[in-house]
Amino acid sequence: MKYYNVPGVSIAVFDKGQIMWARGYGFADVSAGKRVTSETLFQAASVSKSVTAFAALRLVQQRKLNLDEDVNRKLVSWKVPENEFTRNEKVTLRRLLSHTAGLNLASVGGYLADEPLPTTVQILEGQKPANNESVRVESPLFRWRLRSRSTAADGCNSQIFSRTDARSRFRTSGNDAQHV
Repeated sequence: MKYYNVPGVSIAVFDKGQIMWARGYGFADVSAGKRVTSETLFQAASVSKSVTAFAALRLVQQRKLNLDEDVNRKLVSWKVPENEFTRNEKVTLRRLLSHTAGLNLASVGGYLADEPLPTTVQILEGQKPANNESVRVESPLFRWRLRSRSTAADGCNSQIFSRTDARSRFRTSGNDAQHV
């Protein structure tokens, strides 16, 4: 932690969906001397990208989603806005997951505990209380783009999964995505 200048971390070990062991190290707030515990909340940030990709590819494997289908056919309460870049080439799940959809990749910087949380649609539309600009295709598709914070792809993918209960998204057996 010292080498990478990380003030605090929380580690948990899971086995068969159960937390077997959890511990915090270092400080959640260095200036206040507040230590990290196993109960300390951290912003998920880029961890959500791999979790989103896992869930999406699981649904592809089950033939519930198609990697090359226009995502607007599956999006429920929000659609990728059409423009000159989407006229002939559509935004697909494959392009979202590989960061080649040409999205502006609006960053969501997180929210303090006492701030109101926006809905997914408010984030995608860039509407208050969201703290980002609206998501749109702003460059030709197939151009690779990645930023270090959460991406618009997570927002689009959360809309694709919007009809699926959070607990059922990652089950390892049964009809995981029967409501998608």
